[in-house]
Amino acid sequence: MSGFIMAGGLLAAGTAACFVGAHTLFNRVIPRQDVLRVDISEMADAEKWEEYIKIIHSVKEKFLQRPSEHVTIRSRDGLTLHGDLFRSEKPSKRAVILCHGYTSCGMNDCPTMAEYFMERGYNALIVDHRAHGKSEGQYVGFGILDRFDCLKWIEYVIGRLGDDSEIVLYGVSMGASTVLMASGSDELPENVKAIISDCAFTSPYDVFKHILKRDYHLPPRPIMDINERMCREKAGYGFRDYSTLDAVKKAPCPILFIHGKEDKFVPTDMTLKNYEACTGEKRLLLVENAGHAASLYENKELYENTVTEFLNAYLNT
Repeated sequence: MSGFIMAGGLLAAGTAACFVGAHTLFNRVIPRQDVLRVDISEMADAEKWEEYIKIIHSVKEKFLQRPSEHVTIRSRDGLTLHGDLFRSEKPSKRAVILCHGYTSCGMNDCPTMAEYFMERGYNALIVDHRAHGKSEGQYVGFGILDRFDCLKWIEYVIGRLGDDSEIVLYGVSMGASTVLMASGSDELPENVKAIISDCAFTSPYDVFKHILKRDYHLPPRPIMDINERMCREKAGYGFRDYSTLDAVKKAPCPILFIHGKEDKFVPTDMTLKNYEACTGEKRLLLVENAGHAASLYENKELYENTVTEFLNAYLNT
């Protein structure tokens, strides 16, 4: 009898620990944070990061001298979402919509690539995801909800530039997962001509499972099951509601998949899976020695040349 009592006590203690772990995970990652929660060391070591900062600051300083217009839209669930529209120096029907990473904001993550596109005659719309930056929202969407917001931003750009506008979607990290998930929508307009995905995760469930194993040496169940129920009750979605793997099977436009080979936060294998699942026109760039979201800064020349070749191949230039 005492053995059963002991076993019951251990089970109860284990169940309680799982609930505590699930609540801790939820509170750390799903509610709005407003501080960067991705460890900079995931991108690069201190010495490399110093070099990356030089690139980021020099380009951002130049980019912010361009005139811009602060713009807003309403999400399908009533949130006010914010962005900054930079118009091309000469009238252009081309635009890029740039989507940032987790707990960051558009003007932190996207000026370097926005400047790249603007130098080539594009309008650039840098957006803040829900629950990030200036945008409203209490819960992070991890691409599951943001894909619908992305469609709203596309609709906004078409409204500003006209029905004959041509749009490129660019995203990094969570922003990359967002644009890939948007690619699978039946509502995606034909105006979207190309997508560039830099270090996307396949689903929030997959990336959380990876972090649990890497940092805590824990299996996904039952913590992820509990956490997903909490997310569905509070944020209105589940971690497995949608996946980039499902989306890219339906994507109607070409996709350039990019990932750093030394990414420890979002495993490079996730982009390889996305690439393999994609049934349309596609290209792949894996960058040596690049950590999470660092491919652009680790080898800027290779990165930009690859993007240029991709765009030249699929957009009439």
